[in-house]
Amino acid sequence: MTKVNTNYLKLSSNYLFVDIARKVEAFKQEHPDRKIIRLGIGDVTQPLVKTVIAALHDAVNEMGDPATFRGYGPEQGYAFLREAICAHDYAGLPISPDDIFVSDGAKSDLGNFQELFSEDSVVAVTDPVYPVYVDSNVMAGRAGDLFDVTWSRICYLPCTKENNFVPELPSVRPDLIYLCYPNNPTGTVLSKDELRVWVDYAVREGCIILYDSAYEAYIQEEGVAHSIYEIEGADEVAVEFRSFSKTAGFTGLRCAYTVVPEKLTVSDGRGGKVGLRNLWNRRQSTKYNGCPYIVQRAACAVYTEAGQREIAETIAIYHENARKLSEAVKGMGLSVFGGVNAPYIWVGVPDGQTSWDFFNHLLTDAALVCTPGVGFGKSGEGYVRLTAFGSPKDTEEAIERLRQL
Repeated sequence: MTKVNTNYLKLSSNYLFVDIARKVEAFKQEHPDRKIIRLGIGDVTQPLVKTVIAALHDAVNEMGDPATFRGYGPEQGYAFLREAICAHDYAGLPISPDDIFVSDGAKSDLGNFQELFSEDSVVAVTDPVYPVYVDSNVMAGRAGDLFDVTWSRICYLPCTKENNFVPELPSVRPDLIYLCYPNNPTGTVLSKDELRVWVDYAVREGCIILYDSAYEAYIQEEGVAHSIYEIEGADEVAVEFRSFSKTAGFTGLRCAYTVVPEKLTVSDGRGGKVGLRNLWNRRQSTKYNGCPYIVQRAACAVYTEAGQREIAETIAIYHENARKLSEAVKGMGLSVFGGVNAPYIWVGVPDGQTSWDFFNHLLTDAALVCTPGVGFGKSGEGYVRLTAFGSPKDTEEAIERLRQL
């Protein structure tokens, strides 16, 4: 009989957000008259901006004309988008268009990139952590065995209020280090000096940093790097993942990109070195047919003057939501972190409650949906995540409900 990949059997039967959806659906069935406001899953609510919509329409019209119709595109992404990304997001940095690979989502790339590394690679993740980093390595056989909410072969780097949510360097050298800044779920950031510590460590120890920068457009404060390549030496040790989902509202369109610098090499296991860029290119050419042309045209419109102005206005709406939510939660006497350089607010739950207890409290008594922190790892217990991605109207109503608790 055909045998399954047994690593998949180690995974929890339910993904965190599936568990949440199940609980919310049960509440909805019991209380059909109550309006549920979702402050949990980080999906956007504001529509695509006018410049992006116009680019989509133009591209669709091109696809209807034999003279401008396009079939399969380059697996790496069209040159017009890669060049726009490089010119705007990496101006003055050691990155070229050839280092940029366009895809259908940062989540896909983050889950797939681990395929390039050996099964015995040691993986380090911050705790709490975006579940995809861990689960994709469980699927690949690198995680070991699950004990409570931690895996025996994963190196966890606690991020708590005691260390100001700044992870300490690991005591045992890992091969792969996942960093996400601005952070999901805590909404916190590293200063350039704090990020430099990690780049220097990776250079010294021969590690690879997988840097998730999906929320860089929300950075407001000085001294915070928008790209890891602002740190000298990062192009020798780091892969960067970015997305148009939260930047430009592309959660339904699907477009992102991964940056793999030419200088980035790893051991070939035979005494030599091999470039990761060529390996990722080979992987994508084999398993991926590229992001749709019309979506890439829409993404390119993000970098126009009008596109940048309109998207900044949308991001400002989410920033204002975050500010108001933070004030409301502080008014409840709870501790609040994040929400300044990120659309996520990390809230300490009342004493004596678990994160799932507080989730149930908000759902039952206020018809509000949050995300229990323990779903992001052991260090997430005692917190819940709120997102600022709701509409302004729903956010105002959510705040009023919080005040009445």
